[in-house]
Amino acid sequence: MIVAKFGGSSLADGTQFKKVKNIVLSDSERKYIIPSAPGKRGPGDDKVTDLLYACHEAALSGKVFKHLLGRIRERYEEIADEIGVSFDFTADFEDIANELTKGTTRDYIASRGEFLNGKLLAAYLEFPFVDAARVIRFDQNGHFMEEESNALISSVLSEYPRAVIPGFYGAEENGEIRTFTRGGSDITGSIIARGTKADIYENWTDVSGIMMADPRIIRDAMHISEITYRELRELSYMGFSVLHDDAVFPVRRAGIPINLRNTNDPKHPGTMIVASAKIDASHPVTGIAGRKGFCAVALEKDMMNAELGFGRRVLQVFEDFGISFELLPTGIDTMTVIVESAKLMPRLEEVLERLQKDVHPDHLAVHDKLAIIATVGRGMVRNFGTAARLFTAISQQGISIRTIDQGSSELNILVGVDESDFENALRAIYDAFIRM
Repeated sequence: MIVAKFGGSSLADGTQFKKVKNIVLSDSERKYIIPSAPGKRGPGDDKVTDLLYACHEAALSGKVFKHLLGRIRERYEEIADEIGVSFDFTADFEDIANELTKGTTRDYIASRGEFLNGKLLAAYLEFPFVDAARVIRFDQNGHFMEEESNALISSVLSEYPRAVIPGFYGAEENGEIRTFTRGGSDITGSIIARGTKADIYENWTDVSGIMMADPRIIRDAMHISEITYRELRELSYMGFSVLHDDAVFPVRRAGIPINLRNTNDPKHPGTMIVASAKIDASHPVTGIAGRKGFCAVALEKDMMNAELGFGRRVLQVFEDFGISFELLPTGIDTMTVIVESAKLMPRLEEVLERLQKDVHPDHLAVHDKLAIIATVGRGMVRNFGTAARLFTAISQQGISIRTIDQGSSELNILVGVDESDFENALRAIYDAFIRM
């Protein structure tokens, strides 16, 4: 049994709706369909969710919002006309306008994009529509309630052999609408897949799965046919953005594979995300990712390793300023805290002053404009020479490595380079392992 989620680009207009219908009906095992709100139809277009947020902001500030709401209605009516579905949106948009006038929540207004798209897609597929507010539960603080949601999904959807459930939102026990973070339809699909004990969770977008590196940097980057949850987690943190991070956890715990597919190329098998996969020692690297915008705060102090609580006091300073660390390379008398520059720079002088006061380092330095590159692969585990190959590839390009970090799992090697060397370093690593 398959749960299939379709993103905003997959449902942006009538042409895309027709593609989705063909995909859904081509396999009778696709039982539960999770739609996003309509995305952009092309450059310069607006996402429906963005227009809904604009309506809410206008209403809060006492401005006229009816013209924006009218644009949204026109968008849905155009789709309905294109797919030949007779659907009266009058009551729905009257409800939205009334709620905006009364000062409803931002979550409620944002959720209407998926709500309306779900109703329209259900009518087009001739599937029952199940409001996500019935099966996705949040507590009064807006936190997702996993076990309660699983129970509701199992109970409610057992009555529907097939159904359309809109993504992105759920509700508190009292009916108050709550949303996930932006892109949260991925999470809804994952939750529904777990709650229904699906065999596969399909996530349909406008790309044919995951590439081994950013195609904007490596234009001929190879496609990844299979990747583990752990590998994806490492790569996602460093810039792979094909799937919402939180969408992995529900299905990972249940052992349900995710299949990333392309609505515009449905014959392409996409990428399978699985719990475990065979290790091919001849191809140790699964993917390479990285991002800019880091800063390293380097501390030196004689006998640091013998000073009880030194590391804790250093990290406490960053915590007190609301700054989380990304990496923490250490030596016997050295410790480097790598953080996002955007978070540190506004408070830099205060942080340095506190570090001097609390830990009395012999030397304290800041290195800004760092990029971190993650080389990830299950085949790297106990594969002799992988690190040497990586460092040699970078050094042969005349690039200095500013920091190195490798976890005990051996799944990932992180290197820090100057931002000006980022693209060349990533290409060098790719060439060393993929074009070898």
